[in-house]
Amino acid sequence: MPASRDDSPSVLVPTGVAPYSYPCLRSLARRGVHTVAASERDHVPVFASRFCDETARLPSPEENLVAYAEALLDLAGREDVRTVIPIREHDAYVLSKHREAFADRVSLEVPDSETLARVHDRVELAAAAEAAGVPVPETRTLDAVDDWDDDYVIKSRYNLLADAYVDSYSASEAEEVGTVVHTGPGEEPDREELVAEMNHVPVVQEFVPYSDEYMFAALYDHGEPVATFQHEQIRGNSYTGGGGVYRESTYDPELERVARDLLAELDWHGLACIEYMEHAETGEFVLTEINPRMWQSLPSTVQAGADFPYHYWLQSQGRADEIEPDFELGVGSHLLYGELGYLASVLRDESPLVERPTLRETAWEIAESTYRQPRFDFLRLDDPRPFVHGVLRTLRTDR
Repeated sequence: MPASRDDSPSVLVPTGVAPYSYPCLRSLARRGVHTVAASERDHVPVFASRFCDETARLPSPEENLVAYAEALLDLAGREDVRTVIPIREHDAYVLSKHREAFADRVSLEVPDSETLARVHDRVELAAAAEAAGVPVPETRTLDAVDDWDDDYVIKSRYNLLADAYVDSYSASEAEEVGTVVHTGPGEEPDREELVAEMNHVPVVQEFVPYSDEYMFAALYDHGEPVATFQHEQIRGNSYTGGGGVYRESTYDPELERVARDLLAELDWHGLACIEYMEHAETGEFVLTEINPRMWQSLPSTVQAGADFPYHYWLQSQGRADEIEPDFELGVGSHLLYGELGYLASVLRDESPLVERPTLRETAWEIAESTYRQPRFDFLRLDDPRPFVHGVLRTLRTDR
């Protein structure tokens, strides 16, 4: 591990194997900011990047969140470290929960813990959306649903299960629950089985028939927008939904309005990634969720000219007036292994609510968009090692 450079300001980027930490390192290192990538894993693809100046070891946030927070706080105490970028849900939770302790050492752009709880809890988020006049699916806890005569989506109530939200969790425990269940009319699920699988009482949302999916990203300064961005999600992790693996930058004034209305209701501060569905019948943008951190499609965002890692750095250093919020429209980028995952989902996944595309049609669409928009999240000719390391890690994992 290279020694820190006390003569250069540093940014701490906690990361697992998530590729969206890569544009943070790339963007800031190119501007002379010393990058410190920290992870609980030894073999992280971004560690191989020429834009990763230094690496550090962290405990696993899933195994011991208290130890993870203490290690982050210790690294933040270094004289050269100026800020910490929230990459994962655990980071958003830890940085907000211990915001005062971190504020003694670095400058952060994160919401307070009370505001974070409103977006981490899908029941509270739905209430906030209704207060803001923003379309949102009807959202109830599983134990409040008596009839199953419609199409529903069952998912975790919280972005992150942690002690502040779920009484059965200790301060050192935290996990993300990715289970999503679709039910059609008359299909009542096994409630006890779902609660046992998800470790809490999940939520049931009405299924929204949608034509397209969109993301709105923003950096806010105490209720005021500093920079915003939009893209259309063409393909996700699965044909049934999930994080974007192919997207194109766009702009719709109505999407901008509903997103800003919601963030104003929350008096938001820091990063926000808001996912929306366009209702197939009404054309309304219906809220899906908010992620208060950097997002999976961040590489695509930066390639369109919306450099949120640098925006975050500038705002944290009191230089928000230097932020240039413009971006280019129609720019697409692919997460290559995500595209393969989408293709596999056509063969593997099932949903009574979402029509399965044909394998031939899907393969053609992927090939056509790759030819038309030859931009990739992780494959960069001037820095190929992270991609190669990522492929090798995937091959080792699959064995």
